[in-house]
Amino acid sequence: MTDSKTNQGKFFEDFRIGQVIRHATPRTLTAGDQALYTALYGPRFAVQSSDEFARAIGYAQAPVDDLLVFHIVFGKTVPDISLNAVANLGYAEGQFLKPVYPGDTLRAQSEVIGLKENSNRKTGTVYVRSTGFNQAGEPVLSYVRWVMVRKRDEAADAPETRVPDLAPAVSTSVLGAGCPKIAGKLWDEALSGSSHRFKDYKAGERIDHVDGMTVEEAEHMLATRLYQNTAKVHFNQFSEAKGRFGRRLIYGGHVISLARALSFNGLGNAFHVAAINSGRHVAPLFAGGTVFAWSEVIETADVPAQSDVGALRIRTRATRDLPCGDFPVADATAEEPGMILEFDYWALIPR
Repeated sequence: MTDSKTNQGKFFEDFRIGQVIRHATPRTLTAGDQALYTALYGPRFAVQSSDEFARAIGYAQAPVDDLLVFHIVFGKTVPDISLNAVANLGYAEGQFLKPVYPGDTLRAQSEVIGLKENSNRKTGTVYVRSTGFNQAGEPVLSYVRWVMVRKRDEAADAPETRVPDLAPAVSTSVLGAGCPKIAGKLWDEALSGSSHRFKDYKAGERIDHVDGMTVEEAEHMLATRLYQNTAKVHFNQFSEAKGRFGRRLIYGGHVISLARALSFNGLGNAFHVAAINSGRHVAPLFAGGTVFAWSEVIETADVPAQSDVGALRIRTRATRDLPCGDFPVADATAEEPGMILEFDYWALIPR
Protein backbone atom coordinates (compact mmCIF):
# COMPACT_ATOMS: atom_id res chain seq x y z
CA MET A 1 0.00 0.00 0.00
CA THR A 2 1.37 3.43 -0.95
CA ASP A 3 0.60 6.85 0.48
CA SER A 4 -1.96 8.85 -1.47
CA LYS A 5 -0.50 11.57 -3.65
CA THR A 6 -3.82 13.32 -4.17
CA ASN A 7 -5.23 16.18 -2.14
CA GLN A 8 -8.40 15.19 -0.29
CA GLY A 9 -8.67 18.60 1.35
CA LYS A 10 -8.73 19.46 5.04
CA PHE A 11 -11.59 18.45 7.30
CA PHE A 12 -12.68 20.40 10.36
CA GLU A 13 -10.55 18.43 12.80
CA ASP A 14 -7.42 19.16 10.70
CA PHE A 15 -7.45 22.88 11.56
CA ARG A 16 -5.74 24.53 14.53
CA ILE A 17 -5.84 28.09 15.87
CA GLY A 18 -2.81 30.03 14.61
CA GLN A 19 -2.17 27.63 11.73
CA VAL A 20 -0.67 29.46 8.72
CA ILE A 21 -1.20 27.96 5.27
CA ARG A 22 0.68 29.08 2.15
CA HIS A 23 -1.51 28.35 -0.84
CA ALA A 24 -0.33 26.87 -4.12
CA THR A 25 -0.25 28.21 -7.67
CA PRO A 26 0.65 31.90 -7.99
CA ARG A 27 -1.37 33.52 -10.75
CA THR A 28 -0.21 36.21 -13.19
CA LEU A 29 -3.18 38.32 -14.23
CA THR A 30 -3.41 39.59 -17.80
CA ALA A 31 -5.62 41.83 -19.89
CA GLY A 32 -7.19 38.59 -21.10
CA ASP A 33 -8.38 37.79 -17.58
CA GLN A 34 -9.95 41.23 -17.28
CA ALA A 35 -11.62 40.85 -20.69
CA LEU A 36 -13.04 37.44 -19.74
CA TYR A 37 -14.28 38.84 -16.43
CA THR A 38 -16.03 41.61 -18.36
CA ALA A 39 -17.58 39.07 -20.71
CA LEU A 40 -18.91 37.03 -17.79
CA TYR A 41 -20.50 39.87 -15.79
CA GLY A 42 -20.67 42.94 -18.00
CA PRO A 43 -19.32 45.58 -15.57
CA ARG A 44 -19.15 49.03 -17.19
CA PHE A 45 -17.08 51.05 -14.71
CA ALA A 46 -14.86 53.33 -16.80
CA VAL A 47 -11.75 53.12 -14.60
CA GLN A 48 -11.43 49.35 -15.12
CA SER A 49 -12.49 49.55 -18.77
CA SER A 50 -10.20 52.23 -20.22
CA ASP A 51 -6.47 52.81 -19.84
CA GLU A 52 -6.92 56.38 -21.05
CA PHE A 53 -9.67 57.17 -18.56
CA ALA A 54 -7.71 55.57 -15.71
CA ARG A 55 -4.49 57.43 -16.56
CA ALA A 56 -6.32 60.75 -16.79
CA ILE A 57 -7.47 60.55 -13.17
CA GLY A 58 -4.25 59.16 -11.63
CA TYR A 59 -3.86 55.41 -12.23
CA ALA A 60 -0.85 54.00 -14.06
CA GLN A 61 -3.32 52.20 -16.36
CA ALA A 62 -6.70 50.54 -16.02
CA PRO A 63 -6.50 48.39 -12.87
CA VAL A 64 -7.79 44.85 -12.63
CA ASP A 65 -11.35 44.81 -11.29
CA ASP A 66 -11.29 44.73 -7.47
CA LEU A 67 -13.60 41.73 -7.30
CA LEU A 68 -11.52 39.80 -9.84
CA VAL A 69 -8.59 40.28 -7.45
CA PHE A 70 -10.81 39.05 -4.60
CA HIS A 71 -11.89 35.94 -6.54
CA ILE A 72 -8.35 35.05 -7.59
CA VAL A 73 -7.09 35.24 -4.01
CA PHE A 74 -10.18 33.39 -2.78
CA GLY A 75 -9.65 30.64 -5.35
CA LYS A 76 -6.09 30.04 -4.11
CA THR A 77 -7.47 29.26 -0.64
CA VAL A 78 -10.15 26.74 -1.62
CA PRO A 79 -8.05 23.53 -1.88
CA ASP A 80 -6.69 24.11 1.65
CA ILE A 81 -9.67 25.71 3.39
CA SER A 82 -13.00 24.84 1.78
CA LEU A 83 -12.61 21.80 -0.46
CA ASN A 84 -14.81 19.90 2.01
CA ALA A 85 -17.11 22.81 2.75
CA VAL A 86 -20.85 22.61 3.11
CA ALA A 87 -21.25 26.36 2.64
CA ASN A 88 -19.29 29.61 2.68
CA LEU A 89 -21.00 31.64 5.39
CA GLY A 90 -19.67 35.18 5.45
CA TYR A 91 -16.96 37.83 5.08
CA ALA A 92 -15.62 40.70 7.18
CA GLU A 93 -12.70 43.12 7.54
CA GLY A 94 -11.87 43.11 3.83
CA GLN A 95 -9.36 45.72 2.69
CA PHE A 96 -8.06 46.39 -0.82
CA LEU A 97 -4.55 47.59 -0.05
CA LYS A 98 -2.90 48.28 -3.40
CA PRO A 99 -4.01 48.48 -7.06
CA VAL A 100 -3.42 45.36 -9.15
CA TYR A 101 -2.54 45.80 -12.82
CA PRO A 102 -2.31 43.35 -15.73
CA GLY A 103 1.08 41.66 -15.44
CA ASP A 104 1.01 41.47 -11.64
CA THR A 105 1.33 38.03 -10.03
CA LEU A 106 -0.80 37.15 -7.02
CA ARG A 107 -0.24 34.54 -4.34
CA ALA A 108 -2.08 33.92 -1.09
CA GLN A 109 -1.78 32.66 2.44
CA SER A 110 -4.28 32.19 5.27
CA GLU A 111 -4.18 32.09 9.05
CA VAL A 112 -6.77 30.16 11.05
CA ILE A 113 -8.21 32.65 13.57
CA GLY A 114 -11.31 30.81 14.78
CA LEU A 115 -12.90 27.37 15.11
CA LYS A 116 -16.25 26.21 16.44
CA GLU A 117 -17.73 22.72 16.16
CA ASN A 118 -21.45 22.68 15.32
CA SER A 119 -23.92 21.01 17.66
CA ASN A 120 -24.57 18.16 15.23
CA ARG A 121 -20.86 17.21 15.49
CA LYS A 122 -20.85 16.53 11.76
CA THR A 123 -19.44 19.92 10.79
CA GLY A 124 -17.68 22.96 12.20
CA THR A 125 -17.07 26.59 11.30
CA VAL A 126 -13.55 27.64 10.33
CA TYR A 127 -12.56 31.33 10.42
CA VAL A 128 -9.52 32.38 8.37
CA ARG A 129 -7.80 35.65 7.55
CA SER A 130 -6.55 35.40 3.97
CA THR A 131 -4.04 37.77 2.40
CA GLY A 132 -3.12 38.20 -1.25
CA PHE A 133 0.38 39.41 -2.17
CA ASN A 134 1.83 40.72 -5.42
CA GLN A 135 5.16 39.70 -6.96
CA ALA A 136 7.01 42.20 -4.73
CA GLY A 137 5.58 40.62 -1.59
CA GLU A 138 3.30 43.61 -0.98
CA PRO A 139 -0.17 42.81 0.40
CA VAL A 140 -2.89 43.82 -2.05
CA LEU A 141 -5.93 42.35 -0.28
CA SER A 142 -6.79 41.05 3.18
CA TYR A 143 -10.13 39.67 4.39
CA VAL A 144 -11.73 37.31 6.90
CA ARG A 145 -14.15 34.62 5.87
CA TRP A 146 -15.84 31.80 7.70
CA VAL A 147 -16.93 28.53 6.20
CA MET A 148 -18.77 25.42 7.38
CA VAL A 149 -16.54 22.38 6.86
CA ARG A 150 -17.35 18.69 7.19
CA LYS A 151 -15.65 16.48 9.76
CA ARG A 152 -13.84 13.41 8.53
CA ASP A 153 -14.85 11.49 11.66
CA GLU A 154 -17.93 12.64 13.56
CA ALA A 155 -16.56 11.07 16.75
CA ALA A 156 -13.25 12.97 16.53
CA ASP A 157 -12.47 15.48 19.26
CA ALA A 158 -13.15 19.05 18.26
CA PRO A 159 -10.25 21.52 18.01
CA GLU A 160 -9.99 24.36 20.50
CA THR A 161 -13.05 26.63 20.24
CA ARG A 162 -12.48 30.29 19.50
CA VAL A 163 -14.78 32.73 17.72
CA PRO A 164 -12.96 35.91 16.63
CA ASP A 165 -14.29 39.34 17.51
CA LEU A 166 -14.69 41.03 14.13
CA ALA A 167 -15.22 44.72 13.45
CA PRO A 168 -18.72 45.61 12.16
CA ALA A 169 -17.16 47.87 9.52
CA VAL A 170 -13.74 48.75 8.15
CA SER A 171 -12.43 52.05 9.51
CA THR A 172 -12.69 55.00 7.14
CA SER A 173 -9.05 55.85 8.00
CA VAL A 174 -7.77 53.09 5.66
CA LEU A 175 -10.12 53.49 2.71
CA GLY A 176 -7.68 55.18 0.35
CA ALA A 177 -4.93 52.56 0.57
CA GLY A 178 -5.85 50.72 -2.63
CA CYS A 179 -6.30 53.83 -4.77
CA PRO A 180 -3.81 56.37 -6.18
CA LYS A 181 -4.31 60.10 -5.74
CA ILE A 182 -7.36 60.89 -7.87
CA ALA A 183 -7.74 64.03 -9.98
CA GLY A 184 -11.46 64.54 -9.65
CA LYS A 185 -11.53 67.59 -11.92
CA LEU A 186 -10.42 65.37 -14.80
CA TRP A 187 -13.27 62.91 -14.25
CA ASP A 188 -15.31 62.90 -17.47
CA GLU A 189 -18.95 62.27 -16.61
CA ALA A 190 -19.96 61.65 -20.22
CA LEU A 191 -17.39 58.87 -20.51
CA SER A 192 -18.09 57.43 -17.06
CA GLY A 193 -21.80 57.17 -17.83
CA SER A 194 -23.05 58.99 -14.75
CA SER A 195 -23.35 62.59 -13.56
CA HIS A 196 -23.90 61.60 -9.92
CA ARG A 197 -21.00 62.30 -7.58
CA PHE A 198 -20.38 62.04 -3.83
CA LYS A 199 -22.62 65.01 -2.95
CA ASP A 200 -25.58 63.45 -4.73
CA TYR A 201 -25.87 60.47 -2.37
CA LYS A 202 -27.34 60.60 1.13
CA ALA A 203 -27.50 58.09 3.97
CA GLY A 204 -30.76 56.17 3.82
CA GLU A 205 -31.14 56.49 0.05
CA ARG A 206 -32.33 53.35 -1.76
CA ILE A 207 -31.54 52.54 -5.39
CA ASP A 208 -33.23 49.87 -7.50
CA HIS A 209 -30.66 48.84 -10.08
CA VAL A 210 -33.52 47.80 -12.38
CA ASP A 211 -31.74 45.32 -14.64
CA GLY A 212 -31.67 41.56 -14.20
CA MET A 213 -29.18 38.96 -15.39
CA THR A 214 -29.92 35.27 -15.88
CA VAL A 215 -27.12 32.86 -15.00
CA GLU A 216 -26.29 30.07 -17.41
CA GLU A 217 -24.64 26.81 -16.35
CA ALA A 218 -21.61 27.28 -18.59
CA GLU A 219 -21.01 30.84 -17.39
CA HIS A 220 -20.73 30.11 -13.69
CA MET A 221 -18.51 27.07 -14.27
CA LEU A 222 -16.23 29.06 -16.59
CA ALA A 223 -16.02 31.87 -14.04
CA THR A 224 -15.17 29.54 -11.17
CA ARG A 225 -12.49 27.83 -13.25
CA LEU A 226 -11.07 31.27 -14.10
CA TYR A 227 -10.42 31.69 -10.37
CA GLN A 228 -8.98 28.15 -10.06
CA ASN A 229 -11.62 27.51 -7.41
CA THR A 230 -11.86 23.72 -7.04
CA ALA A 231 -14.85 23.50 -4.65
CA LYS A 232 -16.71 20.28 -5.45
CA VAL A 233 -20.19 21.75 -5.11
CA HIS A 234 -19.71 23.94 -8.20
CA PHE A 235 -18.48 21.34 -10.68
CA ASN A 236 -19.41 17.74 -9.95
CA GLN A 237 -23.00 16.98 -10.91
CA PHE A 238 -22.34 13.26 -10.41
CA SER A 239 -21.79 13.84 -6.68
CA GLU A 240 -24.14 16.80 -6.23
CA ALA A 241 -27.04 14.83 -7.70
CA LYS A 242 -26.91 12.86 -4.45
CA GLY A 243 -26.66 15.96 -2.28
CA ARG A 244 -29.16 18.24 -0.57
CA PHE A 245 -30.24 20.17 -3.67
CA GLY A 246 -29.63 17.56 -6.37
CA ARG A 247 -27.63 20.00 -8.49
CA ARG A 248 -24.55 22.19 -8.49
CA LEU A 249 -24.48 25.40 -6.50
CA ILE A 250 -23.28 28.62 -8.11
CA TYR A 251 -20.21 30.07 -6.40
CA GLY A 252 -21.32 32.83 -4.04
CA GLY A 253 -18.69 35.18 -5.42
CA HIS A 254 -20.38 34.90 -8.80
CA VAL A 255 -23.45 36.51 -7.24
CA ILE A 256 -21.32 39.28 -5.70
CA SER A 257 -19.83 40.15 -9.09
CA LEU A 258 -23.25 40.09 -10.78
CA ALA A 259 -24.67 42.42 -8.13
CA ARG A 260 -21.71 44.78 -8.45
CA ALA A 261 -22.06 44.84 -12.25
CA LEU A 262 -25.80 45.51 -12.00
CA SER A 263 -25.14 48.33 -9.52
CA PHE A 264 -23.58 50.42 -12.31
CA ASN A 265 -27.14 51.52 -13.09
CA GLY A 266 -27.42 53.97 -10.20
CA LEU A 267 -23.83 53.88 -8.91
CA GLY A 268 -21.91 54.34 -12.14
CA ASN A 269 -19.23 56.59 -10.63
CA ALA A 270 -18.56 54.37 -7.59
CA PHE A 271 -15.36 53.25 -9.26
CA HIS A 272 -13.44 51.40 -6.53
CA VAL A 273 -14.45 48.80 -3.95
CA ALA A 274 -12.23 49.97 -1.10
CA ALA A 275 -13.34 47.58 1.65
CA ILE A 276 -15.71 44.74 2.46
CA ASN A 277 -17.47 45.26 5.80
CA SER A 278 -19.56 42.12 5.77
CA GLY A 279 -21.27 39.70 3.46
CA ARG A 280 -23.54 36.73 3.77
CA HIS A 281 -25.00 34.26 1.31
CA VAL A 282 -28.50 33.70 2.59
CA ALA A 283 -29.85 31.28 -0.04
CA PRO A 284 -28.53 29.29 -2.99
CA LEU A 285 -28.48 30.26 -6.65
CA PHE A 286 -28.76 27.70 -9.43
CA ALA A 287 -28.29 27.99 -13.18
CA GLY A 288 -31.38 29.41 -14.82
CA GLY A 289 -32.02 31.85 -11.98
CA THR A 290 -32.19 35.58 -12.71
CA VAL A 291 -30.31 37.95 -10.39
CA PHE A 292 -31.61 41.42 -9.56
CA ALA A 293 -30.14 43.89 -7.07
CA TRP A 294 -30.84 47.00 -5.05
CA SER A 295 -28.62 49.09 -2.80
CA GLU A 296 -28.97 51.29 0.26
CA VAL A 297 -26.48 54.01 1.16
CA ILE A 298 -25.71 53.36 4.84
CA GLU A 299 -23.39 56.31 5.40
CA THR A 300 -21.03 58.70 3.65
CA ALA A 301 -17.49 59.59 4.71
CA ASP A 302 -14.42 61.61 3.83
CA VAL A 303 -11.32 59.74 2.67
CA PRO A 304 -8.05 60.74 4.37
CA ALA A 305 -5.48 62.24 1.99
CA GLN A 306 -7.97 61.98 -0.91
CA SER A 307 -9.66 65.36 -1.21
CA ASP A 308 -11.09 64.58 -4.66
CA VAL A 309 -13.03 61.46 -3.63
CA GLY A 310 -15.49 60.48 -0.94
CA ALA A 311 -16.66 57.12 0.35
CA LEU A 312 -20.10 55.57 0.29
CA ARG A 313 -20.93 52.71 2.61
CA ILE A 314 -23.29 50.62 0.50
CA ARG A 315 -25.39 47.61 1.41
CA THR A 316 -26.30 45.77 -1.78
CA ARG A 317 -28.92 43.03 -1.71
CA ALA A 318 -29.19 40.59 -4.60
CA THR A 319 -32.32 38.57 -5.24
CA ARG A 320 -33.17 35.49 -7.27
CA ASP A 321 -36.11 35.72 -9.67
CA LEU A 322 -37.47 38.81 -7.91
CA PRO A 323 -37.26 42.37 -9.31
CA CYS A 324 -36.31 44.96 -6.70
CA GLY A 325 -38.70 47.85 -7.31
CA ASP A 326 -40.13 47.48 -3.80
CA PHE A 327 -36.70 46.79 -2.20
CA PRO A 328 -37.31 43.22 -0.96
CA VAL A 329 -35.51 41.92 2.13
CA ALA A 330 -37.15 38.51 2.67
CA ASP A 331 -34.70 35.62 2.26
CA ALA A 332 -35.14 33.26 -0.64
CA THR A 333 -35.34 29.51 -0.12
CA ALA A 334 -34.20 26.77 -2.47
CA GLU A 335 -37.69 26.86 -4.00
CA GLU A 336 -39.00 30.40 -3.44
CA PRO A 337 -37.70 33.70 -4.89
CA GLY A 338 -36.15 36.26 -2.58
CA MET A 339 -32.88 37.67 -1.32
CA ILE A 340 -29.78 35.51 -1.85
CA LEU A 341 -26.98 37.94 -0.95
CA GLU A 342 -26.43 40.81 1.47
CA PHE A 343 -23.14 42.61 0.82
CA ASP A 344 -21.93 45.62 2.84
CA TYR A 345 -18.95 47.50 1.38
CA TRP A 346 -17.22 50.86 1.06
CA ALA A 347 -16.86 52.32 -2.45
CA LEU A 348 -14.95 55.42 -3.51
CA ILE A 349 -16.62 58.01 -5.75
CA PRO A 350 -15.41 61.38 -7.12
CA ARG A 351 -16.50 64.56 -5.39
